[in-house]
Amino acid sequence: MTTTITRLPLLDQYLREQHELTAVERFARSHDAPSDARRYQALLPATPPGEGQQYAFEVDLDACSGCKSCVTACHNLNGLDEGETWRVVGLLHGGSAAAAVKQVVTSACHHCLEPACLSGCPVAAYEKDLVTGIVKHLDDQCIGCQYCTFTCPYEVPQYNARRGIVRKCDMCSDRLAVGEAPACVQACPTEAIAITVIDKRQALEDAQGDAFLPGTPSPAITIPTTVYKTQHPPPRNLLPAEFFSVSPSHHHAPLVVMLVLTQLSVGAFVADAVIGRSLAAELRAALQPAHALGALAVGLAALLASVFHLGRPLYAFRAVIGLRTSWMSREIVAFGLFAPLAMAYAAASFLNVGPREALGWTVAALGTVGIACSVMIYHATRKAWWTASITGFKFFMTAAVLGLATSTLTMSVAGVALRELSLLVVIASAIKAVGELSVFVHLRDRRYTELKRSALLMTTDLRNWAMIRFCALGLGGIMLPLTATSDPSLEIAIASLALLVIGELCERVMFFAAASSPGMPKGLR
Repeated sequence: MTTTITRLPLLDQYLREQHELTAVERFARSHDAPSDARRYQALLPATPPGEGQQYAFEVDLDACSGCKSCVTACHNLNGLDEGETWRVVGLLHGGSAAAAVKQVVTSACHHCLEPACLSGCPVAAYEKDLVTGIVKHLDDQCIGCQYCTFTCPYEVPQYNARRGIVRKCDMCSDRLAVGEAPACVQACPTEAIAITVIDKRQALEDAQGDAFLPGTPSPAITIPTTVYKTQHPPPRNLLPAEFFSVSPSHHHAPLVVMLVLTQLSVGAFVADAVIGRSLAAELRAALQPAHALGALAVGLAALLASVFHLGRPLYAFRAVIGLRTSWMSREIVAFGLFAPLAMAYAAASFLNVGPREALGWTVAALGTVGIACSVMIYHATRKAWWTASITGFKFFMTAAVLGLATSTLTMSVAGVALRELSLLVVIASAIKAVGELSVFVHLRDRRYTELKRSALLMTTDLRNWAMIRFCALGLGGIMLPLTATSDPSLEIAIASLALLVIGELCERVMFFAAASSPGMPKGLR
């Protein structure tokens, strides 16, 4: 028996194919009905949160295919700008060569029980809804300081340079309020994302055992509420795909300048208050005006530089709103008081009037408090590279080194050779060099710790910055001051201070760029 196969003309085949729907088109058509909302009732809670409860995302890892429909829907429905994303899809992998495991993960804001973005914001641009638990960002209140991008361990808030503010996911709260599913929930073709009601006490208990995604920051930091569920126990070595790759973070040039110059200014005022007492009255009266005016000028330049870090600098006056919880607000208040008192002290020194000694000690004390607040700004982020011990050492030693070098220069201008002061510069610089070099000990760590990641960055991508930094510190802080102990001169003092400032600026670039801590999986492109 012979079977005859009839082939359609090529043109007819193309016309027939045009009438066939793609998988995406079939999905879209099946969800175009007026009763579409009913399809998502199973993905929304039957009742709103009660006492001790809140809304949360629930992600079925077994159902997630990594198609990124949720990313596209979130972007389009919320009208996000090009390159702006509130939801990401990443990749976890692990297992063995014989049984490799790959797991795609979708994530957005976790609407934490203790959101660090909210407590750290200096202008109260975040609020946590008392009923739903949703953490919302108030765009109109934001000044674009970007501090929340530091404090959130999951890197959720995204800075929008065009708008000059930070924005993030709010769980499509306006849709939830009228019973509609959020964009990501509605767009997922496999129904891998849902909204659920979680018990806050249970979330807190889960956080104690680090019950979250492998390789991500500890949930004990902010108590994230997203629930990830799977029927397959993950292998012990399951980690984000990019876990072992490190890349420099943004170096935040205005903050680099602001931090170094404020610490120079404070160090100079402290050196004036401490060292000035050992000088003869006539010599001190001759040196104080120039020294105070120079330190004041540097301090004011530092405060001006900080404004350039804001996306909306005209609203900088709001930055004291968060004084109760934000270390940034406290830093701004401290330096806000420091500046006018420093001006008063400089004027009193120049005119030789008023209680100069008491005023000088007050300025030095306020500046020290300001540096302490700067330290706590970064310590509060819970990053290992920014702990109070590491950051405090760097910030206060910068103040000491630059303050002493500035005093040396002031005395050299007046023709005074104080060899002990040059020796103090050498000692302070040597201590700072040893402290900073200690990070390279972590290159021997067997675990891929945060400090090992920072050390690796300083030996790879940031090695040029590191070389300039340590060469400038060695030459300007040790070799030249040692020369000055036997043959002091104005040229040596100028060169020493200039090199030290360059070195400290390089150190502060690495302070930001080498901060490398794990976040949510982002390996899927």
